[in-house]
Amino acid sequence: MSARTRARRRALELMFEAGQRRLDTDQVVTMRSNDPDYPMKAYAVEIVEGIASHRDEIDEIIATYAQGWTLERMPAVDLALLQIGTWEILFNDEVPDKAAIDEAVSLAKQFSTDDSPGFISGLLSRVLDVKPTLI
Repeated sequence: MSARTRARRRALELMFEAGQRRLDTDQVVTMRSNDPDYPMKAYAVEIVEGIASHRDEIDEIIATYAQGWTLERMPAVDLALLQIGTWEILFNDEVPDKAAIDEAVSLAKQFSTDDSPGFISGLLSRVLDVKPTLI
């Protein structure tokens, strides 16, 4: 597993925890940064902070293209993966767009429902298709 894959997984964990505990992501990052058994990945913090700084825009894009699904109705893991993938596609030029989609789908296969990988792949592919109009 690559360092970025591990960092994405850690970002997913942080975002999921923040959502479940109704905390700001920066609070969870601060709480978890001192865990000697599970060191914080710099890229995980970059992802979480990047999403936090663009959350309204990212969530609006997801809501627009999630046909028949509101953000509130989505499984928390799926929403976090969509936020990670959307942030990487739109705001991180260091990650190839297809890699962002593949990584989100891979994490969905590990941590979400059987239907989630297809849903996430389809929605992130749509974000990629409309990327030129969003930036």
